[in-house]
Amino acid sequence: MMKSTLPLLAGCLLIAGCATTPTGPSSMALPGTGKDFNQFRTSDLSCRNYALTQIGGQTVNQQYDASLAKTTAVGTVVGAAIGAAAGGGEGAAIGAGMGALSGGAIGANAAAESGGNAQQKYDNAYYQCMYAEGHRIPVPASMARTYSQGAAPATSTPGNYPPPPPPPGYPR
Repeated sequence: MMKSTLPLLAGCLLIAGCATTPTGPSSMALPGTGKDFNQFRTSDLSCRNYALTQIGGQTVNQQYDASLAKTTAVGTVVGAAIGAAAGGGEGAAIGAGMGALSGGAIGANAAAESGGNAQQKYDNAYYQCMYAEGHRIPVPASMARTYSQGAAPATSTPGNYPPPPPPPGYPR
């Protein structure tokens, strides 16, 4: 029974390994006004490195793969333990195969979620850096409509509050 489980397990891992996420920002930034392409390339490299450090130094794909491997391994161990408890040696092999299969499926979903979160954090750090360097970054469509109509974005206005009291011991 173990021989039939191994090809199935290998196939599931190969399919799960085909999922990839971007290795850089998910949208394009453009050179800022008055910036030449070499300045843009220097800023782009610097900001990619900055964004990578903000997500822990691992690429989004590395984080995805690590999450998938961990969840699949846990599923294999739990499945083997349940199989061994239920049916001995052969049950452990079947349980390990089923645990790896279900752990891989659950792991693919968890890894996709983890990869998506890492990509969002990477994008935020990259766009903040590029904007600080004076380059143009993508703007959500809702904000682009607001700016194209000439309206300034809504800001909160301070209320009509009295000034704070003076600190203790302050002469009046």
